Amino acid sequence: MLNDLDYDTSFFHGAANGSMGFLGFSNTLGFNHYYGRTEFNDEKEFDGFWGIWDEPFLQYMKSVLDTKSTPFLSAVFTVTSHEPYIIPKKYDGEFDKGFIPMHQCVGYTDYALKQFFEKSKKEPWFENTIFVFTADHGNQSHFPFYEETVNRFANPIMFYKPNDTLKGIDNALASHMDVFPTIADLIGYEEPFRSWGRSLISDEQQSPFVINYFSGGSYFMMDEKYICVHDGGKAIGFYDSKDKNMQNNLIDERNESMNRLEKKCGVFLQNYFNSIVDNKMYPTKSEE
Repeated sequence: MLNDLDYDTSFFHGAANGSMGFLGFSNTLGFNHYYGRTEFNDEKEFDGFWGIWDEPFLQYMKSVLDTKSTPFLSAVFTVTSHEPYIIPKKYDGEFDKGFIPMHQCVGYTDYALKQFFEKSKKEPWFENTIFVFTADHGNQSHFPFYEETVNRFANPIMFYKPNDTLKGIDNALASHMDVFPTIADLIGYEEPFRSWGRSLISDEQQSPFVINYFSGGSYFMMDEKYICVHDGGKAIGFYDSKDKNMQNNLIDERNESMNRLEKKCGVFLQNYFNSIVDNKMYPTKSEE
């Protein structure tokens, strides 16, 4: 979509090029450029396991962005907060080790992001840039809340604009699917596009929901009332949305709200997989 608007699009990942499939993935999505460990080209900053430490790689990203013509879209996948949860030796003792091994790495990555922003805010592109922060999945957890079955999927999403027009916290259900339409809304994009998400800043009332895949082969879709567990063909469980450990199956007490949620989940899965199989992830000219 942004390529059509003449954005320069780039994907950054400090691991070996091709690691985790991101090089092929970014090509499939249409990114113009990929910058990885090969392009970084300084093995002194390799952490010995995953890739380039977050601090130098974010500084490298900033140096590349400084050469870009605006507008641009860039995504970065950081690596230091992964196992084996180590930080550069020069920072030994600098960051609170917290309660679990990952906490020290989070402190380091937080510091790395601070350095990125301290330098980036001096650049002409900074003031007109939208920043989105999120994680691809949960990791080690200390708080019991995140040990609950559904909350293991919980991640924050933060949108930031330097002009302070985005302020506040919204605790409504949201998911990664909502990032795309929210960005489209923020940049004022008005053409048709395909998305299962919703704009998180829109005044239009849309019922929020999330959907995730269980490793056992089933899915769960959650709205503000219920959690529907679906095997791909039918619902096999319903739970109150507050029952995050899914201990009390209400399937024998199904009501109209549950039936609607089951249908919504089934339609979503059918549409999603058909769109992939039939290569219809983007609107066709007739749909436009």
